[in-house]
Amino acid sequence: MYNYHGLLQLLKQHNLKKSDLTQVLHISSRTIAKIGKGEKLSSSVIHKLCNFFLCSENDIYRIISDNPILRQLQEEKSHHISGGLYHELQIRMTYNSNHIEGSALNEDQTRRIFETNTIDSKDALPVDDIIETVNHFRAIDYCIDMAEEPITEEMIKHLHYILKSRTKDETLPWFNVGEYKTRPNVVGGIETSAPKDVAHDMKQLLTSYHKKSEISFEDIVEFHFQFERIHPFQDGNGRVGRLIAFKECLNHGVIPFIIEDTKKYYYYRGLKEYLYEPGYLINTCYDGQDTMKNLLTYFHISI
Repeated sequence: MYNYHGLLQLLKQHNLKKSDLTQVLHISSRTIAKIGKGEKLSSSVIHKLCNFFLCSENDIYRIISDNPILRQLQEEKSHHISGGLYHELQIRMTYNSNHIEGSALNEDQTRRIFETNTIDSKDALPVDDIIETVNHFRAIDYCIDMAEEPITEEMIKHLHYILKSRTKDETLPWFNVGEYKTRPNVVGGIETSAPKDVAHDMKQLLTSYHKKSEISFEDIVEFHFQFERIHPFQDGNGRVGRLIAFKECLNHGVIPFIIEDTKKYYYYRGLKEYLYEPGYLINTCYDGQDTMKNLLTYFHISI
Protein backbone atom coordinates (compact mmCIF):
# COMPACT_ATOMS: atom_id res chain seq x y z
CA MET A 1 0.00 0.00 0.00
CA TYR A 2 1.31 3.47 -0.94
CA ASN A 3 0.56 6.75 0.80
CA TYR A 4 0.62 9.74 -1.58
CA HIS A 5 0.07 12.38 1.09
CA GLY A 6 3.31 14.09 0.01
CA LEU A 7 2.16 14.33 -3.60
CA LEU A 8 -1.20 15.73 -2.54
CA GLN A 9 0.57 18.39 -0.48
CA LEU A 10 2.76 19.32 -3.46
CA LEU A 11 -0.32 19.61 -5.68
CA LYS A 12 -1.96 21.89 -3.12
CA GLN A 13 1.13 24.08 -2.94
CA HIS A 14 1.04 24.50 -6.73
CA ASN A 15 -2.74 25.06 -6.85
CA LEU A 16 -3.21 21.88 -8.86
CA LYS A 17 -5.63 18.96 -8.70
CA LYS A 18 -4.79 15.33 -9.43
CA SER A 19 -6.77 15.55 -12.66
CA ASP A 20 -4.55 18.43 -13.82
CA LEU A 21 -1.63 16.02 -14.08
CA THR A 22 -3.18 14.48 -17.21
CA GLN A 23 -2.58 17.74 -19.08
CA VAL A 24 0.53 19.03 -17.30
CA LEU A 25 2.51 15.78 -17.40
CA HIS A 26 0.44 13.68 -19.82
CA ILE A 27 -0.29 11.14 -17.10
CA SER A 28 -3.24 8.86 -17.91
CA SER A 29 -6.50 8.96 -15.97
CA ARG A 30 -5.86 5.32 -15.06
CA THR A 31 -2.63 6.36 -13.33
CA ILE A 32 -4.47 9.15 -11.53
CA ALA A 33 -6.89 6.52 -10.23
CA LYS A 34 -3.96 4.50 -8.86
CA ILE A 35 -2.94 7.49 -6.74
CA GLY A 36 -6.42 7.60 -5.20
CA LYS A 37 -6.36 3.85 -4.52
CA GLY A 38 -2.85 3.89 -3.04
CA GLU A 39 -1.46 1.59 -5.72
CA LYS A 40 2.13 1.52 -6.98
CA LEU A 41 3.06 3.96 -9.75
CA SER A 42 5.58 3.11 -12.46
CA SER A 43 9.12 4.41 -12.11
CA SER A 44 8.65 6.58 -15.22
CA VAL A 45 5.64 8.34 -13.65
CA ILE A 46 7.52 8.86 -10.37
CA HIS A 47 10.43 10.28 -12.37
CA LYS A 48 8.11 12.75 -14.15
CA LEU A 49 6.59 13.87 -10.85
CA CYS A 50 10.00 14.34 -9.19
CA ASN A 51 11.30 16.39 -12.12
CA PHE A 52 8.18 18.55 -12.22
CA PHE A 53 8.09 19.28 -8.48
CA LEU A 54 11.90 19.30 -8.11
CA CYS A 55 11.73 16.81 -5.26
CA SER A 56 12.78 13.29 -4.31
CA GLU A 57 10.74 10.09 -4.35
CA ASN A 58 10.37 10.33 -0.58
CA ASP A 59 8.53 13.62 -1.06
CA ILE A 60 6.01 11.93 -3.38
CA TYR A 61 5.00 8.81 -1.48
CA ARG A 62 5.82 6.38 1.27
CA ILE A 63 5.06 2.69 1.57
CA ILE A 64 2.54 1.73 4.25
CA SER A 65 3.47 -1.45 6.10
CA ASP A 66 1.14 -4.44 6.44
CA ASN A 67 2.25 -4.67 10.08
CA PRO A 68 -0.38 -2.72 12.11
CA ILE A 69 2.11 -1.88 14.89
CA LEU A 70 4.73 -0.55 12.50
CA ARG A 71 2.07 1.26 10.48
CA GLN A 72 0.81 3.01 13.63
CA LEU A 73 4.32 3.98 14.70
CA GLN A 74 5.18 5.29 11.24
CA GLU A 75 1.96 7.32 11.05
CA GLU A 76 2.33 8.90 14.49
CA LYS A 77 6.04 9.58 13.98
CA SER A 78 5.47 11.11 10.55
CA HIS A 79 2.70 13.43 11.74
CA HIS A 80 4.29 14.26 15.12
CA ILE A 81 1.27 12.93 16.99
CA SER A 82 1.71 13.14 20.77
CA GLY A 83 0.10 10.97 23.42
CA GLY A 84 -0.15 7.85 21.27
CA LEU A 85 1.67 4.55 20.92
CA TYR A 86 4.80 6.10 19.40
CA HIS A 87 4.97 8.68 22.21
CA GLU A 88 4.61 6.12 25.02
CA LEU A 89 6.90 3.55 23.40
CA GLN A 90 9.67 6.14 23.06
CA ILE A 91 9.48 7.06 26.74
CA ARG A 92 9.04 3.59 28.22
CA MET A 93 11.55 1.80 26.04
CA THR A 94 14.16 4.54 26.45
CA TYR A 95 13.72 4.86 30.21
CA ASN A 96 13.82 1.11 30.89
CA SER A 97 16.67 0.29 28.50
CA ASN A 98 18.85 3.14 29.80
CA HIS A 99 17.99 2.50 33.46
CA ILE A 100 18.94 -1.17 33.12
CA GLU A 101 22.40 0.10 32.16
CA GLY A 102 22.64 2.47 35.13
CA SER A 103 21.22 5.77 33.85
CA ALA A 104 20.38 8.16 36.69
CA LEU A 105 17.31 9.58 34.92
CA ASN A 106 13.92 8.44 36.19
CA GLU A 107 10.87 7.90 33.97
CA ASP A 108 9.40 11.35 34.63
CA GLN A 109 12.67 13.02 33.63
CA THR A 110 12.85 10.86 30.50
CA ARG A 111 9.28 11.85 29.66
CA ARG A 112 10.06 15.54 30.16
CA ILE A 113 13.04 15.37 27.81
CA PHE A 114 10.96 13.68 25.11
CA GLU A 115 7.95 15.97 25.49
CA THR A 116 9.61 19.34 26.12
CA ASN A 117 13.31 18.86 25.30
CA THR A 118 14.11 20.20 28.77
CA ILE A 119 15.19 18.70 32.09
CA ASP A 120 14.05 19.72 35.57
CA SER A 121 16.05 18.24 38.42
CA LYS A 122 17.25 19.35 41.84
CA ASP A 123 19.94 16.70 41.68
CA ALA A 124 23.07 16.82 39.56
CA LEU A 125 22.65 14.49 36.62
CA PRO A 126 25.43 13.09 34.44
CA VAL A 127 25.48 14.94 31.11
CA ASP A 128 26.02 11.67 29.23
CA ASP A 129 22.81 10.22 30.71
CA ILE A 130 20.87 13.14 29.25
CA ILE A 131 22.64 12.92 25.88
CA GLU A 132 22.12 9.16 25.67
CA THR A 133 18.43 9.61 26.45
CA VAL A 134 18.03 11.96 23.47
CA ASN A 135 20.19 9.63 21.37
CA HIS A 136 18.01 6.66 22.28
CA PHE A 137 14.92 8.51 21.02
CA ARG A 138 16.76 9.00 17.71
CA ALA A 139 17.81 5.34 17.63
CA ILE A 140 14.20 4.19 18.01
CA ASP A 141 13.27 6.49 15.10
CA TYR A 142 16.02 4.86 13.03
CA CYS A 143 14.65 1.40 13.87
CA ILE A 144 11.17 2.46 12.77
CA ASP A 145 12.52 3.99 9.54
CA MET A 146 14.62 0.91 8.72
CA ALA A 147 12.27 -1.69 10.19
CA GLU A 148 11.58 -3.62 7.01
CA GLU A 149 15.15 -3.60 5.70
CA PRO A 150 17.32 -6.70 6.33
CA ILE A 151 19.55 -6.19 9.35
CA THR A 152 23.19 -5.57 8.40
CA GLU A 153 26.50 -4.82 10.10
CA GLU A 154 26.29 -1.25 8.81
CA MET A 155 22.88 -0.78 10.47
CA ILE A 156 24.12 -2.22 13.75
CA LYS A 157 27.19 0.03 13.73
CA HIS A 158 25.02 3.04 12.91
CA LEU A 159 22.75 2.28 15.87
CA HIS A 160 25.82 2.31 18.11
CA TYR A 161 26.96 5.59 16.57
CA ILE A 162 23.53 7.18 17.15
CA LEU A 163 23.47 6.00 20.77
CA LYS A 164 27.00 7.07 21.73
CA SER A 165 27.58 10.16 19.58
CA ARG A 166 28.34 13.43 21.41
CA THR A 167 29.01 11.55 24.66
CA LYS A 168 32.32 11.60 26.53
CA ASP A 169 33.08 8.19 25.01
CA GLU A 170 33.33 9.81 21.59
CA THR A 171 36.38 11.79 22.80
CA LEU A 172 38.26 8.59 23.67
CA PRO A 173 40.30 7.49 20.62
CA TRP A 174 40.28 3.84 21.69
CA PHE A 175 36.51 3.71 22.25
CA ASN A 176 35.67 3.63 18.53
CA VAL A 177 32.09 4.97 18.50
CA GLY A 178 30.16 3.33 15.66
CA GLU A 179 32.87 0.71 15.15
CA TYR A 180 33.73 -2.61 16.79
CA LYS A 181 35.68 -2.70 20.04
CA THR A 182 39.45 -2.52 20.19
CA ARG A 183 39.81 -3.79 23.76
CA PRO A 184 38.57 -7.04 25.32
CA ASN A 185 35.52 -6.81 27.59
CA VAL A 186 33.64 -9.08 29.95
CA VAL A 187 29.89 -9.16 30.67
CA GLY A 188 28.47 -10.76 33.80
CA GLY A 189 31.81 -12.46 34.47
CA ILE A 190 31.71 -14.14 31.04
CA GLU A 191 34.37 -13.58 28.39
CA THR A 192 33.11 -12.20 25.08
CA SER A 193 34.52 -12.34 21.55
CA ALA A 194 38.07 -11.03 21.32
CA PRO A 195 38.39 -7.77 19.33
CA LYS A 196 40.21 -9.60 16.51
CA ASP A 197 37.29 -12.06 16.20
CA VAL A 198 34.35 -9.66 16.37
CA ALA A 199 33.99 -8.94 12.64
CA HIS A 200 34.09 -12.66 11.81
CA ASP A 201 31.66 -13.59 14.60
CA MET A 202 29.19 -10.86 13.60
CA LYS A 203 29.25 -11.92 9.94
CA GLN A 204 28.70 -15.53 10.99
CA LEU A 205 25.79 -14.55 13.26
CA LEU A 206 24.09 -12.51 10.52
CA THR A 207 24.66 -15.18 7.87
CA SER A 208 23.11 -17.84 10.08
CA TYR A 209 20.18 -15.57 10.93
CA HIS A 210 19.46 -14.63 7.32
CA LYS A 211 19.46 -18.29 6.25
CA LYS A 212 16.25 -18.90 8.22
CA SER A 213 13.19 -19.06 5.96
CA GLU A 214 10.99 -17.56 8.67
CA ILE A 215 11.93 -15.60 11.78
CA SER A 216 10.06 -16.35 14.99
CA PHE A 217 10.01 -14.61 18.38
CA GLU A 218 12.40 -17.26 19.69
CA ASP A 219 14.78 -16.67 16.76
CA ILE A 220 14.94 -12.95 17.63
CA VAL A 221 15.60 -13.75 21.30
CA GLU A 222 18.37 -16.16 20.29
CA PHE A 223 19.91 -13.52 18.00
CA HIS A 224 19.81 -11.12 20.93
CA PHE A 225 21.64 -13.60 23.15
CA GLN A 226 24.27 -14.36 20.51
CA PHE A 227 24.81 -10.63 19.91
CA GLU A 228 25.31 -9.97 23.62
CA ARG A 229 27.70 -12.91 23.87
CA ILE A 230 29.83 -11.41 21.10
CA HIS A 231 29.54 -7.97 22.76
CA PRO A 232 30.94 -6.28 19.65
CA PHE A 233 31.21 -2.72 20.99
CA GLN A 234 33.25 -1.27 23.82
CA ASP A 235 30.04 -0.20 25.60
CA GLY A 236 26.34 0.19 24.79
CA ASN A 237 25.89 -3.44 23.69
CA GLY A 238 22.80 -4.06 25.82
CA ARG A 239 20.91 -1.07 24.47
CA VAL A 240 21.99 -1.69 20.88
CA GLY A 241 21.00 -5.34 21.24
CA ARG A 242 17.52 -4.47 22.51
CA LEU A 243 17.10 -1.91 19.71
CA ILE A 244 18.01 -4.58 17.13
CA ALA A 245 15.44 -6.92 18.69
CA PHE A 246 12.82 -4.16 18.50
CA LYS A 247 13.58 -3.53 14.82
CA GLU A 248 13.53 -7.23 13.97
CA CYS A 249 10.19 -7.75 15.72
CA LEU A 250 8.72 -4.96 13.59
CA ASN A 251 10.30 -6.44 10.48
CA HIS A 252 8.89 -9.92 10.98
CA GLY A 253 5.42 -9.10 12.29
CA VAL A 254 6.27 -10.06 15.87
CA ILE A 255 5.03 -8.01 18.82
CA PRO A 256 8.12 -6.23 20.23
CA PHE A 257 9.15 -6.63 23.85
CA ILE A 258 10.14 -4.02 26.43
CA ILE A 259 12.38 -5.33 29.21
CA GLU A 260 11.37 -3.31 32.27
CA ASP A 261 14.04 -2.18 34.70
CA THR A 262 12.24 -4.05 37.51
CA LYS A 263 12.86 -7.31 35.58
CA LYS A 264 16.53 -6.71 34.83
CA TYR A 265 17.80 -9.42 37.18
CA TYR A 266 15.61 -12.02 35.46
CA TYR A 267 16.87 -10.65 32.14
CA TYR A 268 20.53 -10.90 33.19
CA ARG A 269 19.95 -14.39 34.53
CA GLY A 270 18.37 -15.36 31.21
CA LEU A 271 21.36 -14.11 29.24
CA LYS A 272 23.83 -15.80 31.60
CA GLU A 273 22.12 -19.20 31.57
CA TYR A 274 20.76 -19.24 28.01
CA LEU A 275 23.07 -21.99 26.76
CA TYR A 276 21.89 -24.34 29.52
CA GLU A 277 18.29 -23.18 29.91
CA PRO A 278 17.02 -20.81 27.17
CA GLY A 279 13.59 -20.70 28.80
CA TYR A 280 14.66 -18.11 31.38
CA LEU A 281 15.48 -15.47 28.76
CA ILE A 282 12.61 -16.42 26.45
CA ASN A 283 10.07 -16.17 29.27
CA THR A 284 11.47 -12.81 30.40
CA CYS A 285 11.13 -11.52 26.85
CA TYR A 286 7.58 -12.89 26.67
CA ASP A 287 6.88 -10.93 29.84
CA GLY A 288 8.28 -7.86 28.06
CA GLN A 289 5.99 -8.64 25.14
CA ASP A 290 3.02 -8.56 27.54
CA THR A 291 4.08 -5.02 28.47
CA MET A 292 3.82 -4.07 24.80
CA LYS A 293 0.49 -5.90 24.43
CA ASN A 294 -0.95 -3.82 27.26
CA LEU A 295 0.04 -0.66 25.38
CA LEU A 296 -1.55 -1.96 22.18
CA THR A 297 -4.74 -2.80 24.03
CA TYR A 298 -4.87 0.65 25.63
CA PHE A 299 -4.53 2.34 22.23
CA HIS A 300 -7.02 -0.09 20.59
CA ILE A 301 -4.52 -1.42 18.09
CA SER A 302 -5.55 -4.82 16.75
CA ILE A 303 -2.83 -7.43 16.35
